[in-house]
Amino acid sequence: MAYGAVGARSKRPLLGLSALLVIAMPVAAEEVVIAALGDSLTQGYGLVQEEGFVPQLEAWLQARGHDVRLINAGVSGDTTAGGLARAAWTLTDEVDGMIVTLGGNDLLRAIPPEASRANLAGILDAALDANVEVLLVGMQAPGNYGPDYQQAFDAMYPDLARQYGTLFAESFFEGLFGTPESDPGNVVDLMQADGIHPNANGVALIVDALGPQVEALISAVQAD
Repeated sequence: MAYGAVGARSKRPLLGLSALLVIAMPVAAEEVVIAALGDSLTQGYGLVQEEGFVPQLEAWLQARGHDVRLINAGVSGDTTAGGLARAAWTLTDEVDGMIVTLGGNDLLRAIPPEASRANLAGILDAALDANVEVLLVGMQAPGNYGPDYQQAFDAMYPDLARQYGTLFAESFFEGLFGTPESDPGNVVDLMQADGIHPNANGVALIVDALGPQVEALISAVQAD
């Protein structure tokens, strides 16, 4: 009996030490889940799965030590209206952040900028209601629609980003066209045959340029 009593007493400090060690251990950061809401550029049109924008961006972020998972919510041919229709059910409870890359198909259909703007605002309202951080990615209109259309379309992205306090990236194609070294002849080699969608190498450059903005999105999520 005496031995058992001593043994029981001797275990108590060890149990206390174990508890202290558990308390002192750092808490692992939770995985950040980001939905990429977009059209064919997001979906990865014309590319095998691993070469698409979302898988390449996820790999880029994970290679830099981020515990992040991306959801491909890109639908080929989608307009801002389509994105708005999908926004609520894209923003599930697991989603912490969202990248919004929409507007290219609005341009192809010459949809009035005020309609596109209202749709984007609706998407940002849905994200606000869901308490989800957003990175809004802009697009630029060509000049063939006239200067008024071009100005209204181009301005809606930074205007909405300021209004809603979201993160903002000026252009999805920054990695292809946004540097002084950009050469139209070289860019052709980074596009698919349709001249609209980037090939795998083009996507890699887009990811390199946009990646730091997505890192800022992750930081905003973790700061909440």
